[in-house]
Amino acid sequence: MEKLGLDDFLNYKFLSGVEYSPNGKYACFVVHQANLEENGYNSNLWLYDEAQSNLFQLTAWNQEKLFTWLEDSKHILFSALRNPKDKERQAEGEDLTVFYKINVGGGEAREEFRVPLKVNDVRHLAADRFLLTAVYNPGRRELEGLSTQEKAEALEEREKNKDFEVLEEIPFWSNGRGFVSKTRSRLYLYKRQTHTWQALTGENLQVQGVQLNAEKTKAIVVGQEFEGKAEQTNALYLIDLLKETVHKITPEEEFSYSNAFFINDQQVICQGKDMKTYGLNENARFYLVSVPTGEKELFTPDFDKSTWNSVGSDCRYGGGEAVQLDGEHLYFLTTEKDSSYLNRLSFQGEAEQLTVGGGTVDSYSVRGGKILFIGLRGLKLQELYRWEQGQETALTEFNAWVAKSRKLSEPRPLSVETAPGVTIDGWVLFPVDYDPGRKYPGILNIHGGPKTVYGPVFFHEMQYWANQGYFVFFCNPRGSDGRGNEFADIRGKYGTVDYEDLMSFTDFVLERHPNIDEERLAVAGGSYGGFMTNWIIGHTDRFKAAASQRSISNWFSMGYTADIGYFFVDDQIGASPWSDWEKLWAQSPLKYADQVQTPTLFIHSEEDYRCWLPEGLQMFTALKYHGVQSRLCLFRGENHELSRSGKPRQRRRRLEEITNWFQRFLGENSNKDY
Repeated sequence: MEKLGLDDFLNYKFLSGVEYSPNGKYACFVVHQANLEENGYNSNLWLYDEAQSNLFQLTAWNQEKLFTWLEDSKHILFSALRNPKDKERQAEGEDLTVFYKINVGGGEAREEFRVPLKVNDVRHLAADRFLLTAVYNPGRRELEGLSTQEKAEALEEREKNKDFEVLEEIPFWSNGRGFVSKTRSRLYLYKRQTHTWQALTGENLQVQGVQLNAEKTKAIVVGQEFEGKAEQTNALYLIDLLKETVHKITPEEEFSYSNAFFINDQQVICQGKDMKTYGLNENARFYLVSVPTGEKELFTPDFDKSTWNSVGSDCRYGGGEAVQLDGEHLYFLTTEKDSSYLNRLSFQGEAEQLTVGGGTVDSYSVRGGKILFIGLRGLKLQELYRWEQGQETALTEFNAWVAKSRKLSEPRPLSVETAPGVTIDGWVLFPVDYDPGRKYPGILNIHGGPKTVYGPVFFHEMQYWANQGYFVFFCNPRGSDGRGNEFADIRGKYGTVDYEDLMSFTDFVLERHPNIDEERLAVAGGSYGGFMTNWIIGHTDRFKAAASQRSISNWFSMGYTADIGYFFVDDQIGASPWSDWEKLWAQSPLKYADQVQTPTLFIHSEEDYRCWLPEGLQMFTALKYHGVQSRLCLFRGENHELSRSGKPRQRRRRLEEITNWFQRFLGENSNKDY
């Protein structure tokens, strides 16, 4: 077997978006793979024929990600730009989405229709009617219906507008989307027979989720209507798709709704939280809402689980719906300790966990009680599985070659009591080809969030480091997900109890594994993990190298430049510059930069609007100012997701930079002065 190489991720297959056909006979999903030459990802549709247990590739143009089933279960509708002229039009500034139809039996896809909109979601309603979710901005003049001269003038105006931005709202930008002032996700009704589209929702309503009733004559929408400042509350709206009317169901209140589904035309089941006890990160519970009155009833009063898959991995691309309705059950994901699971909730309030194996459920589909899911299991990368009566059956072997041909390190679990009554879970990866007679360097890796978790699933960067001769250890300190609201609640405590947990865990790992050289330790982390890396180097010099990625260094700048800053900082730190500036500064790693001795590498993306570039620049400048060896690598054209879904060349360079930095300061023959 060969050692796992840095570039092996280029050959991984990433699966997403599995969806059963309406009749449940087929399932479609997307397979993605990095394309180093074009510095992007190839994405193609694959089909699973359940009756024949047959699996085959349906498209091969490498750009098919958005799809939906048509009601006949024989055809799939997907978006793509296959015509070079369409690509040119888009490059010139036109909004355009072209939909193609393909038969599940194969053959050539044919263009079905096109709309001058940036469509993010499509639902088939009836023979010639579709519900589209598309991007809208009132300041962007629509081109449809204009003369050739008028169209040319409008495109010229768009080109000129690229040179400046007008900001009238917060958030004014969004990670992965760019500037979003006045931009909304809007619902449109498209009629193919007349080739017309009509906006159903208003200019100020941000559509956050939409689900149809069984007859596809009505839609329940989770949405937020705002001007100037987006709050963290929203409402439910009813759309009559036949009358083409919109009606707000729920009253104005401090409440956040998500994932609403029709039980019948009189009642909706949804998730929600009032955020009064645990703030923004409070776990949602399930509610029944009356459509006629908007009154809600708490359906699961004792429920305290995280209802999404928060288990980290750098081996995913694309996603899927976290909550689905099938028959008389609502299906949903939970993260519990170090794994995510598929569950279902009956309309009588009975909850049942379905999947039981450790790992993750990344995407799933339910039809008539039948379940397919995409997930990570042990050290296996993503595959498609069938769940039936408690049994899981793997249906694909896209990534089987990794375990068969590469040396991997099995995560070894351990737990440590870090405070009275507080036990945290973690893992250690031994170096590949471990020799008990040698001493090895070690890396403490810290997850983002903070309300996410590490688990014993495949993580490319950590497996690569183990193959490079490092012990790698990681854990879920207080603030992490999977252990209920109280464990996850570190509001106002950033850098205190979590720091204590991480240091206690490190002490325990070193005690249990004396082959780790205490003089050759590194620390790394991204996002919240970057914050903690910045914090750690300002409070201890036990680490001889650090890699701080997409980090936070200053709560003042984070609060008023990042896309989530204006509400995240108030909630999580519990202070603003006007209420308690001393607390903001006391919990900012930048305050302690004059105490740093650790050589630190900073990784930041130019378009990271979640933890904006000044966060890395400030800490880097402070270290340079105080004479600490440091280096900052800036990735243009990348955002907060660089390590997970960044362009392949940039992902490779990032991991090279970190590994080389650690080798420079932790290697047996390291030269720390060059």
